Amino acid sequence: MIINTERLILRPWNESDASSLYKYAKDPDIGPIAGWPPHSSMEESRDVIRNVFCGPECYAVCSKTDNVAIGCIELKLNGKTDMTERDDECELGYWIGKDFWGQGLIPEAARALIRHGFEKLNMNVIWCGYYDGNTKSKRVQEKTGFVYHHTCEEVAVPLMGEVRIGHTNYLTNEQWRLNNR
Repeated sequence: MIINTERLILRPWNESDASSLYKYAKDPDIGPIAGWPPHSSMEESRDVIRNVFCGPECYAVCSKTDNVAIGCIELKLNGKTDMTERDDECELGYWIGKDFWGQGLIPEAARALIRHGFEKLNMNVIWCGYYDGNTKSKRVQEKTGFVYHHTCEEVAVPLMGEVRIGHTNYLTNEQWRLNNR
């Protein structure tokens, strides 16, 4: 499955994307705020592509100009998320390389994937969260219509060996349709 937006191509990850993934995922400003450590090698990035970015709704975020992976976006379906146990609900997750911050690319990708989730996957609710202090992720969720649901004061972040404050938002199919007539 490939999803096109005005400036982006959302496509499945390939092992050939490992060098691009490593280029952006080794940056200490990218992963830790999202709950994962910076990548330490190209082989680690290749393993992530094989074993983490392998979900049916996980996409490399690529610039239309060169189709090079600059970020990741995913609808984590039941069994791949702890936000829901329902088959008609999923979780949206995303990140993008620092060189591309502030350009509105992740909101653009998120809008396309949200549309896909509601129109093609028949989702009823899409959940999304961010850790306290991740104002960029919070802003993406605000721009794409998510509504505050709750805050949890003690969220385990196993890949970082930490406990953080987590904020959870959601978007229903009905809310989305009302805002996208």
